[in-house]
Amino acid sequence: METPVLSPAERQRVHEAIAAAEARTAGEIFCVLARRSDDYFFPAAFMLAAGILITGTVAAMAMERLWADIGLVAFALSQATAFSAALAVIRLFPALRLHLVPRRLRYRRAHDNAVKQFLAHNVHRTEGRTGVLVFLSLAERYGEIVADAGIDAKVTQKNWDDAVARLTARAAETRIADGFVETVGLAADLLARHFPKDAENANELDDHLVEL
Repeated sequence: METPVLSPAERQRVHEAIAAAEARTAGEIFCVLARRSDDYFFPAAFMLAAGILITGTVAAMAMERLWADIGLVAFALSQATAFSAALAVIRLFPALRLHLVPRRLRYRRAHDNAVKQFLAHNVHRTEGRTGVLVFLSLAERYGEIVADAGIDAKVTQKNWDDAVARLTARAAETRIADGFVETVGLAADLLARHFPKDAENANELDDHLVEL
């Protein structure tokens, strides 16, 4: 079992920040911290296979120009050996996989995970559709705020950009708890303008951060 990223004291700080934020707004805020959003084995393997095939083909063409005959069987065996060795390396050292995958795909997987967590934790099922997910995936260096339909009608994604930028900047400084606390505060500022707290608002989501 992996060691938690945040200490109990840091998790308590985030909990207190969410509770303080929800004291000012009818919105519901939920936080998720993911170490990674995919293991990237198959995308990395595909990139390796393509690279080895292209490199091997170029090498074979160069050898042919030099009148060196490698032979079809030897070429196929060398390609298979190189690919098997490369697969063994990325299996033994998972951290290498991320460097083989295009950034666009990494962000897509992280975004998909954010949406998955939004649904899995029932952020979309608050009474006024005022749930907000603050999501950070460390491996991809990706942050996102996913807001439910009731909020999207009044607060555009552009309004969340500063909060997301603050979250990812603090993560880059290894100040993850600070990032969540500050981002929750910024989210509360936005929500309080359009969804002020009233006496009838019940707390529908847990005021804590989930680590994946």
